[in-house]
Amino acid sequence: MTVRIPMPARLRERAVNPPAEPAVPKDAATIVVVRDGEQGIEAYLMRRQTSMAFAAGMYVFPGGGLAAADVELPTPWFGPDAADWGRRFRCDPDLARGLVVAAVRETFEETGILLAGPDGDTVVADTSGAEMQAAREALEAGELAFADFLDREGLVLRADLLGAWAHWITPAFEPRRYDTRFFVAALPEGQQVGTMSREADRADWAPLSAVLRAVEAGEAAMMPPTVTACREVSAFTAGTVLAAAAERKIHTVLPALVVVDGEPYLETDLGGPA
Repeated sequence: MTVRIPMPARLRERAVNPPAEPAVPKDAATIVVVRDGEQGIEAYLMRRQTSMAFAAGMYVFPGGGLAAADVELPTPWFGPDAADWGRRFRCDPDLARGLVVAAVRETFEETGILLAGPDGDTVVADTSGAEMQAAREALEAGELAFADFLDREGLVLRADLLGAWAHWITPAFEPRRYDTRFFVAALPEGQQVGTMSREADRADWAPLSAVLRAVEAGEAAMMPPTVTACREVSAFTAGTVLAAAAERKIHTVLPALVVVDGEPYLETDLGGPA
């Protein structure tokens, strides 16, 4: 299915005057963390500071770029292995393992939500203690590797609590580009969001039905990957989203510039039927 989106004003100059050499996309991962609310399924969304170099003022899911330690260090692990994730995302197993680690690490850093437990049958029920909060800061500052944090706490990353959802690459005309894999996960029972990330100026759980109405009305700003994920995930519940993820075929989406009657558009092939 091909979708054509009017080019946002902030992108027009970049799109019609692209760099001679496109930036190389950086591998990144993000998680759509959901829970069920009174108005249906909700996701945790953060609005990035307007001072940020990428996606300033946009609502995003928790996530970020791959760190060297995410790939290089052996991470305590339970669930589908790197080869399984590599098949799902059609990438090298080492990269796939790093993406899973980055997704879980970044989500813990930015929200306090931790998809890990003492073993494959349990998950951390409370991350609000001072030691856990200090670990979030150390991880964000690059002073602590996630693998070392898990070893110290006697925890294993619960890869079975994640589902592969989507794969988007930033358009070639953007000066900062990311090759991002999207995951989905339900909020573990008992856990609550901690202090807000320094990269955000607003963050909260939001019903996806209300989020989509706000974006349509121009009351909230989101990039196409985020809007698309909200729209797709809104069809499920926190209890069914992982099963839905298991049935998805991951299609790489790379929006491209097209000009129709003199007007620039982002053309996006989302895969599936036309």
